Amino acid sequence: MTAPDKHPQRLRTAHLNPNAVTPFHLRPAEDVRTAMAAELGIDALSKLDFQGKLRGHGTDGWLLTGTLTARVTQPCVVTLKPVRTDISEPVRIQFTPCLSTPEGEEVEMQDETLEPLGAFIDLSAIMVEALSLALPEYPRAKGAALTTSAPAPEASEDGDTRRPFAGLDKLLGGGPRES
Repeated sequence: MTAPDKHPQRLRTAHLNPNAVTPFHLRPAEDVRTAMAAELGIDALSKLDFQGKLRGHGTDGWLLTGTLTARVTQPCVVTLKPVRTDISEPVRIQFTPCLSTPEGEEVEMQDETLEPLGAFIDLSAIMVEALSLALPEYPRAKGAALTTSAPAPEASEDGDTRRPFAGLDKLLGGGPRES
């Protein structure tokens, strides 16, 4: 990362000045990007840059605004050829002490831009989360298309192809049931 003493990856909230803007800029080294790519299940992460600012918000909260830029390589979902994607995503997170950390297996967050305020704001974790949310779910190489075709529907006795359950009554024992 760039000069850890100049731009720390974790900020202690008690040491932040609520009346001043705290800029940050993270640019992980190649070995860190390689580890992140493996963690995210992508082929390569050739570029990653996260910069922005943190400032006081309200009486006791913080607002993080920034931009994540990255170049990722993922396998095409059709051909498995490498697909390179350039990502540029705005990041906005409001940290508030009035929000508790959700517990349980399945929880629903009210607002995805709200986060509970803890003792630290981990910029590296925010960067990895923003990157994972920005990754294309189904990367596709240029010109790649699915070539499988659906089988032609069988026509019923009257030639209609829109009746998939036409012969079901014969299988179930004859005619229509009485209630």
